[in-house]
Amino acid sequence: MREQEFRPAERQIVVKSLYSGISRGTESLVFNGKVPPSEHHRMRAPYQEGDFTFPVKYGYCLVGKVENGPDSLRGRTVFALYPHQDIFAIEAEGVEVVPEGVPADRAVLAANMETALNIVWDAQASPGDRIVVFGAGVVGLLTAYIASRIVGTEVTICDVNPARSKPATDLGLEFRLPASLDGEYDCLINASASADALVQALQLGGLESRIVEASWYGDRQVEIPLGGVFHANRLAIIGSQVGSLPPHKRARWTYSRRLAKALELLRDDRLDCLITGETPFNDLKDRYADILRSSLTLCHRIAY
Repeated sequence: MREQEFRPAERQIVVKSLYSGISRGTESLVFNGKVPPSEHHRMRAPYQEGDFTFPVKYGYCLVGKVENGPDSLRGRTVFALYPHQDIFAIEAEGVEVVPEGVPADRAVLAANMETALNIVWDAQASPGDRIVVFGAGVVGLLTAYIASRIVGTEVTICDVNPARSKPATDLGLEFRLPASLDGEYDCLINASASADALVQALQLGGLESRIVEASWYGDRQVEIPLGGVFHANRLAIIGSQVGSLPPHKRARWTYSRRLAKALELLRDDRLDCLITGETPFNDLKDRYADILRSSLTLCHRIAY
């Protein structure tokens, strides 16, 4: 869309895109028509255009520069939960200023960092806890990264793909394959979208451990065995979804405050290891399917 075509509404700002990020897990489900009809309303992106299934304008990891707007925002680099688009108009309240020390090309990770922060809140991870995170995708790695910064925690990230040990090591995390996990854990987080991982979490949870299911399975049905240690160990399975703030945070936290904190947490050069490729926006139409299919993709960045 060309800039001269814009007729921003009153109180809207115009943002010229710099980068956006492909959230591979969710965007793959959208692309492949795996969003069940019952979830069409809840799974809409904040500024989605069109209806499920694909093709639809979808996405929520965009960084740009304010071209027109109030003096307090003009020329500032901002993050928005906006689909892949080169220029757009949005309410000023719909953007968050990227803080000093966070480069624009890394700020595309903000939505994933926000999800990870919400997961750790839902897990109620505490100092000294023994924690395992299943799934070394972007959200899983960021969740383990945040949890590892809680004093005294022992954090392991687990994935079936040995190649995922590299980004885990780059972030200072202990990586293990599923067969090598042992002992009991205080907190178990599944970000793998794998029922096998959830079953293993049930087996490794200690007495009254907290299991957080952070995966979204789309239209897949998942079976788990609840006849073993589930009741004997009084295990709790908690669903985590970034669309809601955890109950114990709602009195003090807003969505804007949470996103601002997620952006602040990106002040670490090591997090660049989560960007596994970059494509010019003009080439995205032809490359999108291949990017989503690749098991090597963590966060794929689009450059404008």
